[in-house]
Amino acid sequence: MKSQAVHIVKRLRKHGFQAFLVGGCVRDMLMGKRPHDYDVATDARPEQVMQLFQKTLAVGAHFGVIIVRLRGKSYEVATFREEWGYSDGRRPDGVRFSTPKADARRRDFTINGLFYDPVSDKVIDYVGGRKDLKAGIIRAIGDPEARFMEDKLRMLRAVRFSSRFGFPIEKNTGEAIARYADSILDVSAERTKEELVGLLLDNAAEGVRMMDRYGLLKAVLPEIEAMKGVEQPPEFHPEGDVYEHTLLMLEKMKRPYRKTIEFVLGVLLHDVGKPETFKVKERIRFDRHTEKGADKAEKILHRLRFANDTIKTVTELVREHMRFMHVQDMREAKLKRLFRNENFELHLELHRLDCLASHGDLSNYRYCKKKLRQFKKEEKILKPPRLITGDDLIDMGLEPGPRFKEILEALEDAQLEGLVTDREQALSWVKENYLA
Repeated sequence: MKSQAVHIVKRLRKHGFQAFLVGGCVRDMLMGKRPHDYDVATDARPEQVMQLFQKTLAVGAHFGVIIVRLRGKSYEVATFREEWGYSDGRRPDGVRFSTPKADARRRDFTINGLFYDPVSDKVIDYVGGRKDLKAGIIRAIGDPEARFMEDKLRMLRAVRFSSRFGFPIEKNTGEAIARYADSILDVSAERTKEELVGLLLDNAAEGVRMMDRYGLLKAVLPEIEAMKGVEQPPEFHPEGDVYEHTLLMLEKMKRPYRKTIEFVLGVLLHDVGKPETFKVKERIRFDRHTEKGADKAEKILHRLRFANDTIKTVTELVREHMRFMHVQDMREAKLKRLFRNENFELHLELHRLDCLASHGDLSNYRYCKKKLRQFKKEEKILKPPRLITGDDLIDMGLEPGPRFKEILEALEDAQLEGLVTDREQALSWVKENYLA
């Protein structure tokens, strides 16, 4: 990808234009990291860029942004510009094509405001980005308040960069975030979700802590902030309250799970029902917190505009996470039904983390792993073929209705237990249990 981006720069240069690599790719290269994408900044106007390259897309020509396609990859080529007036807290009211220096000064953070000239192999720095990169600091360019009022999502982005790189946020920048944290709600749910996903996949535990530190957690995810101070039974949870338990689980996540957003959200929200269900009887209890938590998780994810498939997976993780308490007492049929869940691996890993971040007892986790190996070795079927249908039940004289589902599920249990293996046995089993 870099070679293609450099090709774009050189072609623009060949035709008399200024052109540099810019932004995150320059930052990542200076940090010794491989950039995910490459952006180009130039004094060529959008129509001039489109004339120089065969495959282009005018995604933001009004703002001077053209997508150039080379060898199946997309590269953003933007004209140097100044911006002013952000009435909606996102888009500028006015744009004027300008100079590299002015272009750098409109960007978000100093470490993202660097240009790189691949021809002369020089970094061009108008905003002190190299110094902050070397010191490991996240600092807004110019006036932090002005940068955040231009685009309020930058507050959440500052936290994401800080947690990703382990860079503290500069004092004035952090104070501005804390001062205006509530205004993050002015940002669309879709954009907030995208930034939140990046934060959770970069470094979930530290990202959540930093959101809390600057007031963004209470604004974006008040249900998580509400976990703070909610006590748990010390005999089961020596680690502390619900909030600390959740953060500990986020810290203990391992690849590939910590890069799977459904799983990370499942961990983050698995105990979201506990604050509402907290009671002290003979001890602290959270009756039906899994059902309450699943309902709350669904509402949260809908509010943030997550996809329906993601919502379904996460709410199921929340609703079912306590089922592993009883696995060693389950009949084989019930255990097999649990194991054949399409997301069973995620459920089991969530259980493992839940145990590690509390009492530390992994006996049920190990039992599940052992039974999985045993079933595989013995070639036991987790989802047996259906041996009879509703038509067969009608032929046997049974009245159609809701009872059919009960009979067929009970028959499948018998198959899973190894009591029924073929059609004749299935018919005999139904006659014996439902027609006798």
